[in-house]
Amino acid sequence: MAGTATPATTALKKRGVEFLVHTYDHDPGAHSFGDEAVDELSDALGVSPAQIFKTLIVRAPDGTLAVAVLPVPFRLSTKTFAATVGWAKVVMADRIEAERSTGYVLGGISPVGQRKTLRTVVDESALEWPRVLCSGGRRGLEIDLDPRDLVRVTDALVGAIATH
Repeated sequence: MAGTATPATTALKKRGVEFLVHTYDHDPGAHSFGDEAVDELSDALGVSPAQIFKTLIVRAPDGTLAVAVLPVPFRLSTKTFAATVGWAKVVMADRIEAERSTGYVLGGISPVGQRKTLRTVVDESALEWPRVLCSGGRRGLEIDLDPRDLVRVTDALVGAIATH
């Protein structure tokens, strides 16, 4: 795992979580980082695209930020997310807010090891899989772990936040 140390991998090691690191050559011209991860890893690793999760940062009307973790092929139901955390509504945070709060660059935002602890919700579909992949804190770096460990280390709520 030389060259794969990130705040996410460091946090997982500190918590004693077993995980694997998968890397791929990130295309700087890629427009959808999640789709790129699915294209690069699903066939190579023999995993379903629904096992590869994206991390989105959302903002409440009062400016409070939160984290949504859901399968790449799905969209975030902002209405369901807001209800899950007890807020009136949420919108997507802008890039600068997300990067400043998490300490990661867009396309490499991991739900683990963020600069600030944010309320996190993991889509319930994660628990249907023995392992899920999510960003490891850098574009082209994914961590592969037990979804229950992901929920535990992020102190996440679990909810039906993904929609087609």
